[in-house]
Amino acid sequence: MTWLSEGEDEPYGEYDESSARVRANPRGSRPRSKIRPGHEDAATGRVLSVDRGRSTVLVGEGSAEEHEVLATRASELRRQTIVTGDQVDLVGDTGGGPDALARIVRVHERTTLLRRSADDTDEVERAIVANADQMLIVVAAANPEPRTRLVDRYLVAAYDAGIAPLLVVTKTDIADPAPFLANFAGLDLPVFRSGNDRMPLDAVAAALLGHTTVAVGHSGVGKSTLVNALVPAANRATGHVNEVTGRGRHTSSSTASLRVRRGAESGWIIDTPGVRSFGLGHVRPESILKAFGDLDEIAKDCPRGCTHLPDSPDCAIVEAVAAGRLGPQGAARLDSLQRLLTVLGR
Repeated sequence: MTWLSEGEDEPYGEYDESSARVRANPRGSRPRSKIRPGHEDAATGRVLSVDRGRSTVLVGEGSAEEHEVLATRASELRRQTIVTGDQVDLVGDTGGGPDALARIVRVHERTTLLRRSADDTDEVERAIVANADQMLIVVAAANPEPRTRLVDRYLVAAYDAGIAPLLVVTKTDIADPAPFLANFAGLDLPVFRSGNDRMPLDAVAAALLGHTTVAVGHSGVGKSTLVNALVPAANRATGHVNEVTGRGRHTSSSTASLRVRRGAESGWIIDTPGVRSFGLGHVRPESILKAFGDLDEIAKDCPRGCTHLPDSPDCAIVEAVAAGRLGPQGAARLDSLQRLLTVLGR
């Protein structure tokens, strides 16, 4: 095809379809370059909470210039999960003004990652907290009744992630927690007891200093009340327990990282929403035994490939329980182990 200029009889150029300039589809277009900026001037911070895609990040932790920044995820991290506890790098407006919005351009390598799934058949994991080195499991001695199986699941998730567990039992003035605690007698599990409106705050706080601790527990056990006592400025929502059903309301609806201070020392406690179930679909069956330290030690005498289930021949754990060498709670602990192994025996 030829093209004539207005008022001219001769063509001044050749034109075909390849000469047309078509506007690229912005949604389908690729970056002009694969080279990404290094962001050498990025600020580093700790993610305190994540809400609808925006993160509150503490920048300059421990310095005189410490401040909080609201940040969104950079486009190159659109497939990267960001959770409370993450260490991240930010660029943009990192001054923390009322209308400031920075961008998270990097997520540092995590030391630990606490995860759970919707249920035991779902292998799709949901990241909850990053870089925690302790798990504070909060249960009530009564109202609601303590759930041994749920605590077993917390322990499995903790050991699978490489997180050391601690246990706080609330409402010990209502019921004696001894029968419940007997289920965990074989574990190296620090236990704190609370009752009659008296909490062992100093002892619990001392265990948190220098650590990042994620707090978990069934709804209504007093977890957020404990967090508020440890961090008076936290203002975490609390609720009551239905006296008929024994169920508590879901009060904390988000995960938040809060600083525990005692003198010049400090630590972090990450409060999580109360849950009634904790799926372990992502956990490998071989990791479960780590949550039962006493049984794990005996399992060293099991034959190669032992499943530790009732039909497993020559299982050292089964034989030890049958002989009564693990005490009156041995059968209950073995039952809990076998139940989890059966559910996760994919």
